[in-house]
Amino acid sequence: MATRRHPTARQARLGAELRKLRDAAGLKATEAAALLGVSSVQMSQIESGVAGVSEERVRRLAANYACSEAELIDALVAMATDRTRGWWEEYRGTLPAVYLDLAELDHYATFRHDVAIIHVPGLFQTDAYARALFSYMNPELPKSEVEHRVNHRMKRKVIIEGPGPIPYETLIHEAALRIQVAGRAAFRAQLTRILELSDADHVTVRVIPFSLGDFAGAGSAMVYVGGPVSCLDTVVRDAPHGTGFIDSEAQLKHFRGLFRRVKEASLAPEQSRDLINQMAKEQ
Repeated sequence: MATRRHPTARQARLGAELRKLRDAAGLKATEAAALLGVSSVQMSQIESGVAGVSEERVRRLAANYACSEAELIDALVAMATDRTRGWWEEYRGTLPAVYLDLAELDHYATFRHDVAIIHVPGLFQTDAYARALFSYMNPELPKSEVEHRVNHRMKRKVIIEGPGPIPYETLIHEAALRIQVAGRAAFRAQLTRILELSDADHVTVRVIPFSLGDFAGAGSAMVYVGGPVSCLDTVVRDAPHGTGFIDSEAQLKHFRGLFRRVKEASLAPEQSRDLINQMAKEQ
């Protein structure tokens, strides 16, 4: 059984989900290893994503774990057997691995919900806006890496601008729509781009207005990505130490509730569009 030095987030997630099923069944790793006829070390490698696992073994484990959720089992099999090498692979060794993991997460998403407080959501960002953000990072990035990151971010927009787009709903605080990034003309173009994208049937934009007097959700920024079944959803959050992927059921439930609360505090899509249009005219 070949091992990987650096499993992707998707490969690690498969292993983690198999471990969750084992824990729910009350079995030890050594017992699961015996079911597959492998060593405990090999079982540990499967559950950490360091080693791959076949469809037959995924289904055998699910059966012995008494998992009867056919959709979940099929989704795990797909994760184990899919050998897709997407466009993001061209950035391997050029950008940090998390950038590839984010693009791969997007690729398999069934829907996406964003809450943006300070910056315009990445899927809406223009080339100029994204370049200004990456150029402002500390420590300062070489120009070549700034360009790689900008290009990567532009390509990620395929999930809402390309063929077969996924449903996308974003809640943007008015602060993110008022802070000028990359200059006045560039920011006017950024607001115009948001208006253009909001015309699409699969895109919903809601604004959290300054006029909302009791909003205390400044820490609500997140990306919620839908999986093939709800237990395979993922939340992405940025933190000072880096980007984190959250997938425990308790946390997913918490962030679903948080998104719902922020949505309830936001303007309706029509009102949001009027506000953004007004701001674009003011630039």
